[in-house]
Amino acid sequence: MRILVADDHDLVRETIAAFLRSEGIDDVDTAATLDEAIALVERGISFDLILLDYNMPGMSGLTGLDRMREISGGVPVALLSGTATADIAQAAIRSGAAGFIPKTLPSKTIVSAAQVMAAGEVFAPYSFMTQVPDGKAAELTPREREVLRGLCEGKSNKEIARDLDLQEVTIKLHVKTLSRKLEARNRTHAAMIAKELNLA
Repeated sequence: MRILVADDHDLVRETIAAFLRSEGIDDVDTAATLDEAIALVERGISFDLILLDYNMPGMSGLTGLDRMREISGGVPVALLSGTATADIAQAAIRSGAAGFIPKTLPSKTIVSAAQVMAAGEVFAPYSFMTQVPDGKAAELTPREREVLRGLCEGKSNKEIARDLDLQEVTIKLHVKTLSRKLEARNRTHAAMIAKELNLA
């Protein structure tokens, strides 16, 4: 099986690719924009599934999905996102997407979803498609947003503490609190969510 993962955020792209490879999907190609992804497809590489970030450069909402579907020769094309609403996900599936993967899903579920879609089925997590949006991101304090920005830059707690002139133990507490508010599993996941929500 060969999968193309297109996302403009290095951390998100490489993390998802690592998830897939860890579950035995050896051939995972990556791209940072829709144009890069299209170029790979036009080179004649045979993919079993194409995953596109909803917010990356070139997408223009569902227009990018339609462009990729037109040139991919029937290969399943699905959306990835951490911010798109259930309405957008439903619209994508109605327009022919193979499915919708929220980036907040556990890694094994993302891999299972990819396998389901590559096999020709449609994937749409019921819990996401029926959820009522809430304002968790709005609960972050200014200090938590500063710490989150450090996480997104790949800095350690020690480095963030030095930048903000705080104790390292204080940074650890902020990381724990902001992760809980964002419902993130760890600091990497928190950074992924922050990028999608434009918080940092």
